[in-house]
Formats: sequence, structure tokens, C-alpha cells
Amino acid sequence: MVGRSNVGKSSLINALVRQKVARTSAAPGKTRLANVYRVARGAGAPLYIVDLPGYGYARGGVAAAVEFKALAAAYFGHGRQEARVSALLLIDARHPALERDLDAWRWLTATVERCGLVATKIDKLSRAERLRALKTNDAAFEHPVLPVSAATGEGLDQLWILIDRLRTSG
Repeated sequence: MVGRSNVGKSSLINALVRQKVARTSAAPGKTRLANVYRVARGAGAPLYIVDLPGYGYARGGVAAAVEFKALAAAYFGHGRQEARVSALLLIDARHPALERDLDAWRWLTATVERCGLVATKIDKLSRAERLRALKTNDAAFEHPVLPVSAATGEGLDQLWILIDRLRTSG
């Protein structure tokens, strides 16, 4: 899982597995290392969900940005395609089509064979705001964006379907 700092990557992992395994905080930049979670669902083969540190937060300044790029390149680059790595870019539904998110999407789609887009914090938008944000994101990213909420559980079943599709495609 890749996304800006404070987009809700760790919270979404906790919601997906229905228990608190990932540390969360209201302050951005809590996740400082790649955290790997082995997840078993029913009788299916287990999968690993990786919670990468967020990009775009100023704590650590340029050094933190360079560190994120190096970590992401190391994780998604060299030899990972054979390991069937997929990526989910998480974006905050309240801030559609941010340039940093668009840059991250371009980088991911050039680097990782199987990618998906997830708009988090959808519960914080009114129905009209939600429709506008999803339309804006779909157009900007030229790819469908799945709306989810870690707080209410909205979209989690569809997210599991997306994860399973990414795991088995290609």
C-alpha cells in the first residue's frame, strides 16, 4: 500500500483484517519503515500486505523524500515482478487529483505490473462531494478509483475483490 502521509494506509490495513495490527496516529509520518503483514483469509493462500511510509510529509524534509523513493524503488524494483507484487495507491477522497498522487500513480504504473487506486476517508464527504471527487479522480487518473472507509467499513468487500483480482491477474 502506497500513499501520502496520513492518507489512512495503516487504518485501512486494520479495517481489512478486522483487528489492530498496524500502528496508527492522527499525526502524519507514524509509519517510518516498510511493515509487512501476513494475512490469511479463509482457505485461500495467505498474502502479504506491505504498509509503506507515506510520501509528501515535511518531517525529515528532503532526506525523508529521498528515503521514501529509495525504499519504494527497492521494494517494487529489481526482481519483484517474479514475486507477483501488486500495488494499491491510496488517495484521500477529500483531496482529489493532487499532483503528488498523480506523479505516484504514473511511477507505480510504470514500475509495477498490477496496480489499483483506492480513495480513502470517503465517509467524510457528503453525497454530492463524494460524486464530484470520484468523477474528478476517475478523469485525472484515467482509471477507476474504489471508494472506501476504514471507519465505517464501506467498500471493504469490494477492496478484497480488487486485491484478489490483482493477485490473480497477469
